[in-house]
Amino acid sequence: MNRRPRVVRHAVRSLVVAAAVAATAVAGAVPAGAATRPALTLEASRSSVTVYRYSDGDEAFLDGDLGVYAVADAKQAFEVRAERRDYDHPVVARLVRKGRDRTLPAPPDLSGLANFSRTTFRDSRGKVVTTSTSAFCPDVYEPVRRSPSAPASSPYPQGCGANPYALGAVWGLQRGYAASLGGEDAYYGISELPDLKPGSYVATTSITPAYRTALRIPVAKAQATVHVTVVEADDDGCEELRGCRQAAKVRTSAARVAAARTEKAPTRLTGSRAKPSGPLPDLRSLPAWGIVSDGRYLNFSATVWNAGPGRLVVDGFRDSKDENLMNAYQYFFTASGKQKGYAPVGGMEWDARDHHQHWHFQDFARYSLVSADHKTRVVSGKEAFCLANTDAVDYTVKGASWQPRNTDLSTACGSRSALGVREVLDTGSGDTYEQFREGQAFDLNGVANGTYYVEIAANPDRVLYERSTKNNVSQRKVVIGGTKGKRTVQVAKVGVIVEPPVDVDEGDDGFRR
Repeated sequence: MNRRPRVVRHAVRSLVVAAAVAATAVAGAVPAGAATRPALTLEASRSSVTVYRYSDGDEAFLDGDLGVYAVADAKQAFEVRAERRDYDHPVVARLVRKGRDRTLPAPPDLSGLANFSRTTFRDSRGKVVTTSTSAFCPDVYEPVRRSPSAPASSPYPQGCGANPYALGAVWGLQRGYAASLGGEDAYYGISELPDLKPGSYVATTSITPAYRTALRIPVAKAQATVHVTVVEADDDGCEELRGCRQAAKVRTSAARVAAARTEKAPTRLTGSRAKPSGPLPDLRSLPAWGIVSDGRYLNFSATVWNAGPGRLVVDGFRDSKDENLMNAYQYFFTASGKQKGYAPVGGMEWDARDHHQHWHFQDFARYSLVSADHKTRVVSGKEAFCLANTDAVDYTVKGASWQPRNTDLSTACGSRSALGVREVLDTGSGDTYEQFREGQAFDLNGVANGTYYVEIAANPDRVLYERSTKNNVSQRKVVIGGTKGKRTVQVAKVGVIVEPPVDVDEGDDGFRR
């Protein structure tokens, strides 16, 4: 047991008071004209927590969570809309409020509110040991009802997207709801805490001044203090827990699977064949990203998204003559969501290859490597696709679905025994294929050095019905060099976008396509 002497407990209690006073002095008073009801407040679920430290000599990590939550006002939802005009301009974020919106500090991308909170750790003597700053994603997978009068459900998305070329995002907390500042990882026990030696600490988490001012939060409601005990874990259990930790990371990615409720496809066509009308989808392609060379292949990621306002809904039905094929039909709906009819749009095929093993729609996209003079065109071996809402590209467009259902391949693409399959690309969402699987990258053998364009074309054969086909193609400039077996690639930057680094040797995690 890790009981502390009474004198230490008193010392820690005094330290909590001193830390709160110091934080108040630094943070300053409530801004002039501050609202009486702040958009958010901070609250700790417990006054003390115990976290466990695991190490293997090379690295160490803490398993646990401080339990600090951001709580939305009980009277009004906390909603932020972040958008970029184009790739040459930075992201602009605003708090949506009744009466008048408020401008927020500009985040560098669309993955959440950057530098939202700061946590200071002090030891039992009051000395600052370390300080960490964290971003905040209101769109956690498990928001908590904090007030019994809060609505029964939340309309906001689950997860803050990480696609570097996303265009718009909606981040929100339903009124009376709370979200952990530890984000979705905290729900699965994965900590972002800094490495701390075994001992007793006081952690004070505060909303940073820029956000506190913009959200008009009084100092007393913009911080939370927690007593933290760090315990060294048994070495014998380190590897076992590391395995659990890795599995938890997978579950974090798979949270979308748990939240997904794939619509069951009918066993026969419903409605009647109809001329396409009503709100149609609008398929567009983002610039190829994550472009790297492993010496022989040019790997890249590609995203095709639906700008709406209509959903893309494609049903597949078993072919009576070939068990590996399905006949595909696109369905149409009224503005209110009532089904109007369908039209044939090609077919689906069973893909039995490793890491696929599901039904692919045949005519969704085409990837090409095009020379500057357009005389050379290398087409990727990727010729069929499972439609799934993998990325939030722009949830600010008209008709965007903030909580799409089929967000993962295992729920969206059907099993070998499926009699029918429904594949959906909702408005505002994108379908991303990361090019680390066999048959999807470009083979550079026989490709001369020079300037090329990675071309992503949505609906290349125009089999799908959509609002416009003029915005289906994107091109990303690359310069290919090197020698056989050691090919290199230089990638032209797009506007102000900063892409995350890519490791071509990273293993498959079960979710990459």
